[in-house]
Amino acid sequence: MTLADTKSGNKVVIEKIVDKMTRLQALRFGIGEGSEVECAGILRGGPVILRKNLQEVAIGRKMAEKINVRLKGAV
Repeated sequence: MTLADTKSGNKVVIEKIVDKMTRLQALRFGIGEGSEVECAGILRGGPVILRKNLQEVAIGRKMAEKINVRLKGAV
């Protein structure tokens, strides 16, 4: 599943960031493979809003489609 497929309120773990440029941009936001984040909201056809610690970041839909995640607690 990708970050674009998550639902608001889901807590997910970043498993793989496919694209190199996407990986670099995500690292600038403080999000890397293995990071645990919460989906704070999704704007229809727009960005996915992530919450990590006390920070919220909006990730564009195209970028979110390149980030593979799994639900926290799922194996």
